[in-house]
Amino acid sequence: MFSSFKEDVRCFMEHDPAARSPIEIVLLYPGFKALRSHRKAAWFLRHNMPFIARYISQRTAHKTGIEIHPGAKIGRRVCIDHGCGVVIGETTEIGDDVMIYQGVTLGGTGKDVGKRHPTIESGVMIGSGAKVLGPITVGRNAKVAAGAVVVRDVEPNCTVVGVPGEVVRIDGERVDDLDQVNIPDPVMNAIRNNQQKISMLEEEIKLLKESIK
Repeated sequence: MFSSFKEDVRCFMEHDPAARSPIEIVLLYPGFKALRSHRKAAWFLRHNMPFIARYISQRTAHKTGIEIHPGAKIGRRVCIDHGCGVVIGETTEIGDDVMIYQGVTLGGTGKDVGKRHPTIESGVMIGSGAKVLGPITVGRNAKVAAGAVVVRDVEPNCTVVGVPGEVVRIDGERVDDLDQVNIPDPVMNAIRNNQQKISMLEEEIKLLKESIK
């Protein structure tokens, strides 16, 4: 248990450049507190004490602004940065080394039964305000851009942007940076391409008019 505690602290130190000391993380970071409390709640749920499990999770949500259902399965070295507004549903499964920013929802669509929430594989980064909904899978090392809404499976090593989410493959390789801003936008790229085509057509029309004269 103590080794897991140290691993969690080290994870937050590595991912947050604002972290100055381990004691600051332990005492002040809501994401760290929510994840540690979740482990307690999950233990009570596994031992057939659902009321206590839910009490812990709801008390933690009130204190941190992060709601994690006790039934969610969360791996090692998961980091919730800032965390306010994060919601993680009951049947969510999260792998190792996942980075989650504030305002993220790992939720259901309201139409599914049984496995209702996403599976987030290891190495995934989910940007601020992103919504991942339904029993879908976000593959290893994928990135979900800030504000994206994801309702379909995401292949490994891909980036998802926009509403609804569109996938952009980045050379089939993992992207190690955590930049949530400089991410390819397929919608904007399409707009730029259309603008270029319109400019070319306008130039051709101009030439045709001049040749007719």
